[in-house]
Amino acid sequence: MGTSKTATARALLDPEVKRQAEAILKELGLSVSKSFELFYRQIIAQKGLPFELHIPNKKTMKAIENSRTGKGKSFSDAEELFKDLEI
Repeated sequence: MGTSKTATARALLDPEVKRQAEAILKELGLSVSKSFELFYRQIIAQKGLPFELHIPNKKTMKAIENSRTGKGKSFSDAEELFKDLEI
């Protein structure tokens, strides 16, 4: 038994996000409509979003803000980063 596809979903997107995502979907052989249906089916299967969402803690938010304003730390290599992180 086939399904009748008569429902419409609309979304306003950043044009560059849309362009990049559609290029990837095309490489995967998926239409935008089929990818939306897959996403919706995963929402149903997972009973929520098919990926985790977290609210960043204050320290992470400060790091994000610093990075966006060019105030974040930079490191010459991974070893220097790990040393700073004490790991």
